[in-house]
Amino acid sequence: MLKLNVNLQDRSYPIYINTDYAQIDKCIHSARLTGKLVLITDTNVDRYQAQECEKAFFEAGYEISKFAIPAGEENKNLETVRDIYKYLLSLKLDRSATLIALGGGVVGDITGFAAATFLRGINFVQIPTTLLAQSDSSVGGKVGVDFEGSKNIVGAFYQPKFVYINVNSLKTLPERELRSGLAEVVKHGIIMDDEFYEYIDYNVHKIFNYDESVLQYIAKKNCSIKASVVEKDEKEGDLRAILNFGHTIGHAIETVMDFSLLHGECVSLGIIGAMRMSQYLEMIDEHTVNRVKGTLEKIGLPTRLEGIDVDSVYRQMFYDKKIKGNKLTFVLPRKKIGEVIQCTIDDEDLIKRVIASLGEEE
Repeated sequence: MLKLNVNLQDRSYPIYINTDYAQIDKCIHSARLTGKLVLITDTNVDRYQAQECEKAFFEAGYEISKFAIPAGEENKNLETVRDIYKYLLSLKLDRSATLIALGGGVVGDITGFAAATFLRGINFVQIPTTLLAQSDSSVGGKVGVDFEGSKNIVGAFYQPKFVYINVNSLKTLPERELRSGLAEVVKHGIIMDDEFYEYIDYNVHKIFNYDESVLQYIAKKNCSIKASVVEKDEKEGDLRAILNFGHTIGHAIETVMDFSLLHGECVSLGIIGAMRMSQYLEMIDEHTVNRVKGTLEKIGLPTRLEGIDVDSVYRQMFYDKKIKGNKLTFVLPRKKIGEVIQCTIDDEDLIKRVIASLGEEE
């Protein structure tokens, strides 16, 4: 089992990376979690992963209650949080209780939000089962729900007691979900580590063959990149915003498309949008744009969206949490892969040109 730490003073916590759930009990013990344990999952993960995870707890002598929410981004809302609260009330929990999120980003975000607010805050553990969650959303403490059509607009920063990653849980994912998760993996390479980006590009075949050593390396590298940023900027004051690379456009597309595209598919489109904007601003060359485009296409992620509604995507971008003074902030690559900067841009024609380019034939 691999281990690394997220160092946040009294909110520090470990990330464990393993190939099964067998050592989850040691992690619970090490975190000194002594109260009732409640597993929050969704209906899809419940079918494919929950039994194996529950078995590891039971064999270690832990009793655990389980609540399954409906699967899907459309259920990441306050009504679902209300259902979780009602279930937690029925268990008569006290503040020593722990909510354990078993699932992807939706489960992790909504469980963390429930943990942050129930009894003004109870313990929280992340067991991410998707590549998207293992590489990004399970680390850093951003929790929340969608509201009135805006993604993650209601939420908090609330760190888990630990994160436990079983890389073999990825085998239960539909291939489309695995591809989607790789968008965030590619993102980490582009913003901070050209060598990691090359590693991903070179090992795409091994990733889809579930090579354990490759999956563990990717999980560890992803988490170390994310942790290094979060440690310097826990609440997204400045540096952490670079993790939003590809998300300003991507989130807007996701909402306009009514979540019919997966998050990572929208991030892939957003990455291409950010690369093109940087090219139009003469910060990178066309070769670099095509290099990234080639990697995303090798993975099987979209790099164009036929019939994209330019005006709707543009308008939706102004509902982004990161907007400042009614101006849009973009994270853009500069000079080469592995280096990015934040830019506030209010050139409507430029932004619309970038969005429109995502719908054009090559």
